[in-house]
Amino acid sequence: MAQSGRECSIANALAVVGERWALLALREINLGVTKFDQIARNTGASRDILAARLRALVAAGVVERRQYQDHPPRFEYVATESGVALRPVLHALMAWGDRYATEGEPPTVLAHECGAELHTQTVCAHCGGQVAWGENTRALRLGAVR
Repeated sequence: MAQSGRECSIANALAVVGERWALLALREINLGVTKFDQIARNTGASRDILAARLRALVAAGVVERRQYQDHPPRFEYVATESGVALRPVLHALMAWGDRYATEGEPPTVLAHECGAELHTQTVCAHCGGQVAWGENTRALRLGAVR
């Protein structure tokens, strides 16, 4: 039976990266952790689940599997342009988790190259105004309800 609902880029994105272990693997890769064993350790994912998620991310073009050693063959995972483009999404999820899903101090704090603690915001590329989705935005095109 076909799913009903609005045609939406959010749904399309979730089909690629909307699974816990995929997002946690992307977190690690975007933090510079590229070796399978390190990604598994830092995410807590089982090896078989992590391998499946990394294969899916490679197939979707979000990460690239690169050989870094010949004998024995060893590989690392690096973010593609598509994977790097997900950094603001990861920042937003982290900020939301810090505020609404974590008791006490945030477990991870990112710093900007200027040395300050990183807090991101979404701004309009045209006018530079801060975006509060839903308050000062409107849909120019709405996907059809399927």
